[in-house]
Amino acid sequence: MNDAKTETHGYATGRLNLPFVGISTFGKRPYVEDWSRIDADVAVLGAPFDFGTQFRSGARFGPRAVREASTLFSFGHAGAYDHEDDCTYLPAAVRIVDLGDADIVHTDTVRSHANIKAGVNAILDAGAFPVVIGGDHSVNIPCIDAFEGRGDIHILQIDAHLDFVDERHGVRYGHGNPMRRAAEKPYVTGLTQVGIRNVSSTAKEGYEDARRMGSDILSVRQMRALGAKAVIDRIPAGARVYVTLDIDGFCPSIAPGTGTPSHGGFLYYEVLEMLQALARRNEVVGIDLVEVAPDYDPTGGTSILAAQILLNFLGFVFEARGRKPAA
Repeated sequence: MNDAKTETHGYATGRLNLPFVGISTFGKRPYVEDWSRIDADVAVLGAPFDFGTQFRSGARFGPRAVREASTLFSFGHAGAYDHEDDCTYLPAAVRIVDLGDADIVHTDTVRSHANIKAGVNAILDAGAFPVVIGGDHSVNIPCIDAFEGRGDIHILQIDAHLDFVDERHGVRYGHGNPMRRAAEKPYVTGLTQVGIRNVSSTAKEGYEDARRMGSDILSVRQMRALGAKAVIDRIPAGARVYVTLDIDGFCPSIAPGTGTPSHGGFLYYEVLEMLQALARRNEVVGIDLVEVAPDYDPTGGTSILAAQILLNFLGFVFEARGRKPAA
């Protein structure tokens, strides 16, 4: 019998449902197949697209790996208590659902991106907070496209690479292009690009174009000199912020499972503290986390890091929403 209400010697006899049991939806939250019936605060969408890569592919398996890793944190159905903040994050009142993956048509970037955009549109139309798990960084392009007509946004990018290439050998929608495509949108009012370092995929002219088009570019060392809060304070007050987080923004010593690793990246708490400061200061409207390529990390640590940072960030966002008075 699987009656959770029956007790024996003070213990419930229903399903224990440990992390390694059952279906690997994100955080083992409910699966919603019908995108016209989304009724949730947060909706997770997989975007297993990696045709835009210029070196090692494999990020198409990122959504599946991050979902599986997220089951490690599936105990917290009543929320996760943080003794440092004396706060319970993600209580049961924050409803999270998993929509599965956008359909990817092999070798067809245009149709695949259109399907990702359709998923993000469905989430936004339902009034939910979009969480998109890539896939390579080009999946950010349809994510930002979905915000057209929904008000101005500012983008916070945490990444090793600027991703501001305009066009290379005819390619405009690969993983080196998304921030350039975003900056071209009239409703994207600016970009804060943090963690940019070392040998980049963007030439000097791209950096000049980025600054001219409204980018604030900071390296890892510059972020450390300023501190997390001071970096976030550079974002315009009152801006609605969309976050795009490339896992290679982290140091490959803790996140080797990515296609274009770059040494000298962030450690966990540096990114966590920026995201917490952002949630407390600005309205956050969505996030994509990209470039997890699990086959390059047999330990699974990169996927666990991705799942952990997403769940903590969602906790920060909804805790901050609860603290702010209703308009």
